[in-house]
Amino acid sequence: MPEKKNEITERKKEFRTTVDGMVVNRVYTPADLEECKQEGISVPGEYPYTRHIMPTGYRSKLWTMRQYAGFATVEETNKRYKYLYEQGQTGFSVAFHLPAQEGYDSDHPLSAGEVGKCGVAIDSLQDMERLWDGIPLAEVSTSMTINSTAPILLALYIAAAEKQGTSADKLRGTVQNDILKEYIARNTYIFGPTPSMRLVTDICSYCAQYMPLWNSISISGYHMREAGATAAQEAGFTLANGIAYVQAMIDRGMDVDSFAPRFSFFFAAYTNLLEEAAKFRALRRMWAKIMKERFGAKNPRSMMLRYHVQTDGFTLTEQQPLNNIVRVTLQALAAVLGSCQSLHTNSFDEALALPSEEAVQVALRTQQIIAYESGVTDTVDPLGGSYYIECLTNQIEDKAMRYINEIDKMGGALKAIEKGYIQREIATSAYNYQRAVDSGEQVVVGVNKFTVKEEQAPKVLEIGEEVEKRQTERLKRLKQERDNQKVSEVLDRVRNVAKSDENVMPALIEAVKAYATVGEISSALRDVFGEYREPNIF
Repeated sequence: MPEKKNEITERKKEFRTTVDGMVVNRVYTPADLEECKQEGISVPGEYPYTRHIMPTGYRSKLWTMRQYAGFATVEETNKRYKYLYEQGQTGFSVAFHLPAQEGYDSDHPLSAGEVGKCGVAIDSLQDMERLWDGIPLAEVSTSMTINSTAPILLALYIAAAEKQGTSADKLRGTVQNDILKEYIARNTYIFGPTPSMRLVTDICSYCAQYMPLWNSISISGYHMREAGATAAQEAGFTLANGIAYVQAMIDRGMDVDSFAPRFSFFFAAYTNLLEEAAKFRALRRMWAKIMKERFGAKNPRSMMLRYHVQTDGFTLTEQQPLNNIVRVTLQALAAVLGSCQSLHTNSFDEALALPSEEAVQVALRTQQIIAYESGVTDTVDPLGGSYYIECLTNQIEDKAMRYINEIDKMGGALKAIEKGYIQREIATSAYNYQRAVDSGEQVVVGVNKFTVKEEQAPKVLEIGEEVEKRQTERLKRLKQERDNQKVSEVLDRVRNVAKSDENVMPALIEAVKAYATVGEISSALRDVFGEYREPNIF
């Protein structure tokens, strides 16, 4: 009998990084990199910064370990911050409750049931002062995840620091201030795109002049990834938004190198470790080229993509929640291998509730073990030169640039958002992913494979109704005890400045110092800008 040829069988007809991700070859060789330009695989610290923005990477300085936290009252959040600081956290990241994000005070009817639930309740300077009680703002770096009301919350932070004796020019940190992604993926907007972009540029302009150590914007792909975007979509859509912000600042008459060095980014890290590491490498190279070739930046710092990463909450499962520790570890490792500057690791119980103290400690320890025990921080870009990584980096860049070019044809990110293009692309990817999970094509351990009869869920943090009662009573006392004539005057000043071309930040700082509240200031801005209603895009 003739001898049978060896048949090669594989588990799947086609392998992809994720459902709508890159096709993965069986093996990669130098032939896969023949079209790669020499500048693309540069040394660390040199344009276009594919491998790292600094020549020494983590050999000189580790990333900032910044755990996102905020819940219930300022006193409880302050206690959590101090605990994390004692455990080795090197930067703070504030989660504000939903009413503050949408410009309502805790006593507003629309705030009922939401006070302190998904972040800390902040209504006034009084709350901001108590949030940082015993924490010297001159010595820490703070990130604030806030967008529609970003100018107000930044004003509160500046005023609270002044109460401690620290001037604005000494403050270090970031305010998210990325309104475009709110229209795309998150929906905590208040005003329409035009006045919202004016407020974004007011912050960026103010910080460029008075807060040299502060990142005036954190352009976010994280929320788009959470909504279902692929790695290439996250890269392309985020940088398209970045282009829109840079252009808006230039249109305002500012030189690109006067503000771009303080622009920062915020990305997600998924569980596909190698695709995520390649994504971060591609993003650095793309942004460097965009800033140099498109906007004519001369300052190398204007070309350096500096970014914070958060491990992705979407991937965490309620089923077998301890499995999430493994997922978060892979995601954090991807961020580190991709050379992030700042990192938050999610807690294993976040699919169930706000993180418990035990879960937060495990999340922070995950970063610390990677930093001090894994060895991956000993050399810069340890994956550089891998045929697969370099090929993936190129593929993600190519695909992301196709999205940017398509958005440019539409007239830019704002036009693409108004037409619903970005939203539809993300929705399609989200649908394809969920369909793959439902069919079993995309395995999620503990959900559609390797399932077990669930044991009792771990103890979770719960926010009681008394939090809302305490916060509204405190707010009532504040409004009774402050100088309400002064409050009325500063709110009129906010309205008048909003109607003009004047930067709104000084008026907001004056208003919060008079103890005008987040809701009152937002209402004054609503009087001028109105409220935005999302158009039907599907």
